Amino acid sequence: MNKVISSILATSLLVACTTVPITGRKRFNYVSDASVLPTSFTQYNSFLKENKVVSNSNQSREIKEVGARISKAVDRFMRRNNMSSEADSYRWEFNLVEDKQLNAWCMPGGKVVFYTGILPVAKNTDGIAAIMGHEVAHAFAKHGQERLSSSRIQQLGGAAIAIGTSTQNAKSQQLWNMAYGVSSQLGMLKYSRTHETEADKLGLVFMIMAGYNGQEAVRVWERMKALGGGSQPEFLSTHPSNSSRIANLNAYLPEARRLAAQFR
Repeated sequence: MNKVISSILATSLLVACTTVPITGRKRFNYVSDASVLPTSFTQYNSFLKENKVVSNSNQSREIKEVGARISKAVDRFMRRNNMSSEADSYRWEFNLVEDKQLNAWCMPGGKVVFYTGILPVAKNTDGIAAIMGHEVAHAFAKHGQERLSSSRIQQLGGAAIAIGTSTQNAKSQQLWNMAYGVSSQLGMLKYSRTHETEADKLGLVFMIMAGYNGQEAVRVWERMKALGGGSQPEFLSTHPSNSSRIANLNAYLPEARRLAAQFR
């Protein structure tokens, strides 16, 4: 049985390996948009019904305007690069929700939420565009689908360990399961940090393509860093440290400007 699971894992890795446009990173994704997006859209609508959506305010209008500009820039890129069928699958939507959390997020298929708590960190329109570009990038690179694929493979790996050690004594089984649990969890954390760094880079390109000032992305993270926190070691976090993000964005800014001019 463990050989069967190993065979499934190997086959899945070969079949589902694709490349993220622009960054060129190899990604693993074997879940289809058709199986993910309907659930994503339903969950997004449920969230909006259960939370206080801010509408008809200057801030909510700005969120929608910035989101529209960036998503249109992404749509143009996809249609000019033989990705029209993917472009057609997105249902871009941008909403501001009353919540003190310093957060924004995007679900697969382009469903974005900004919390009012992050607006002081964004500070201005270009800051909103920096955060919006990052969230749109998650949807563009299909990070949600990739995480779901990885989670399923992680579960299969755990089953393979359990079956492979079934003839050993209880203590050995426990040690193997513990080792796999720790290593796979750290691997998933690293995976998440890779997604965040990629979204930072893609988001920088997208905001510049849409006509915003890319330097503000660096300033957003400088303001975030000034708020304090983030003392947890980076390797135990789902996100890179603020200092890492600032350094990475500064280093990538010239390349982002070059790519934005190329793709605009």
